[in-house]
Amino acid sequence: MSKRSRRPAAQAASCRVTVCRGCCCGDAGKIPGVDHAGQIPRLRAALDGAAPVRASECLDVCDQANVVVVQPSPEGRAAGGRPVWLGLVNDDEALADIAAWIRAGGPGIAEPPGILDLYAIKVSRRVSASLEG
Repeated sequence: MSKRSRRPAAQAASCRVTVCRGCCCGDAGKIPGVDHAGQIPRLRAALDGAAPVRASECLDVCDQANVVVVQPSPEGRAAGGRPVWLGLVNDDEALADIAAWIRAGGPGIAEPPGILDLYAIKVSRRVSASLEG
């Protein structure tokens, strides 16, 4: 049995979450008053295993720091879900809303809470493709 097949089926088929931690995201000099170091652990705790969370190098949308990208599960993608880019995610309320949406199924499966419309950002195809690859 391979390592990959030992993972729980729920996690293998879950959304994936990427949190930018490049040149500007996670920088207290750019965004003071935010516990940047605690943001990823708090998001992981709020998700309670519903989706993996990884940090990424710069996602090239520095004017929107802190950036979080929610990629749909295979089921969500089959239902038409696409990656959702969220910017200015600098408070725990936003993290809680993101986590609740992901626990409900995320892109393609569950409608995001309306408040997340305020965080949604459009990125160029080049930037979007950098995360897909």
